[in-house]
Amino acid sequence: MENREKLVVLWTSADKEVAEKVVLMYCQGAKMKNWFQEVVLVVWGPSTKLLASDSTLQDKIKGLKEIGIRVQACSVCAGDYGVVDELEKLGLEVIPMGEPLTNYLKDDWKVLSF
Repeated sequence: MENREKLVVLWTSADKEVAEKVVLMYCQGAKMKNWFQEVVLVVWGPSTKLLASDSTLQDKIKGLKEIGIRVQACSVCAGDYGVVDELEKLGLEVIPMGEPLTNYLKDDWKVLSF
C-alpha cells in the first residue's frame, strides 16, 4: 500500500465542537468514502480527558472503530489526566505515542492535526 493511502489524524483539542464537527466527522468520511485505505486516529493531550468524560464522543469513537479506524491514545497524557482505565475500556490502544507518531512521520503517512 502506498503511503499516500495512509492517514493519521492527531486529535489534541479539548474543544468538543472541534471533535464532533471536524475530527471525528473527517475520520469517518476518510474511511467510508475510501479517501484513504488506512486511517488512524491518535487521541493526545487534552482530547484524552475530553473523550474519557464524554459519552457522546465515546459512542462516536466506537462507531469509528466499527468501520475499521484504528484508535490510539497517548498513555503519558492519559496518565497525567488519570483516564487510562476509561480509555482502555473503550478499546483504545493506550500506548506511549512519541515513537509511533515519529514513525508515522518518517514513513511519510499523511498527518492531519486538530
